Amino acid sequence: MAKLRVFLADDHAVVREGLKALINGQAGMEVVGEAADGRTACARAREMRPDVVVMDVSMPEMNGVQATRQLRSQCPDVKVLALTVHEERSYLRDLIEAGAAGYILKRSAAEDLVHAVQVVARGDVYLDPSVTAVVLGKLSRTRPPNDSSGLELSDRETEVLQLIAQGHSNKEIAGRLKISIKTVETYKARSMEKLGLTGRADIVRFALQKGWLKDTGRPR
Repeated sequence: MAKLRVFLADDHAVVREGLKALINGQAGMEVVGEAADGRTACARAREMRPDVVVMDVSMPEMNGVQATRQLRSQCPDVKVLALTVHEERSYLRDLIEAGAAGYILKRSAAEDLVHAVQVVARGDVYLDPSVTAVVLGKLSRTRPPNDSSGLELSDRETEVLQLIAQGHSNKEIAGRLKISIKTVETYKARSMEKLGLTGRADIVRFALQKGWLKDTGRPR
């Protein structure tokens, strides 16, 4: 069985060395590359096409949010797990809107980081349990989802919204559902209008409220 390929992006060499030792010490996982700034991380990740990029938020040249946005645009099949010391909702919102499939704090336990990498690699969303409440209660700057409008999502709209919340790109969703990218965009726009959502961060928040994203923490 092929190993899970991980790329590390962090401007601190000591942090990268620690992460490398941790990941390479796991059965079925290996670090295939690393970078000390966002611009280099994007360039190397485009070449190597790892399964997951562990992306530090605060880096020179191009920060983690900018690098995530660029990488997800150019390589939508590569999942990004954001690694940061920041717990403010503004950082969390920016990362989700940029396309990160997960968010974990640097103070988290080693086993939590390993679990987070595995979660995003299989196509699910990982949100650090200590900040999930921020997503549920404070992330959206818009009005709450318009559940009282009487407008219900169709099965296909629900399916598309769930896949978006899980971090899949429009292209990936189109391939999975065997529909065109334009049709995916139509379902997305229609469902967001019905629910009063304005961006991916709101979609993730709504998905959490509906119980669509349950695997945010490691098994106890």
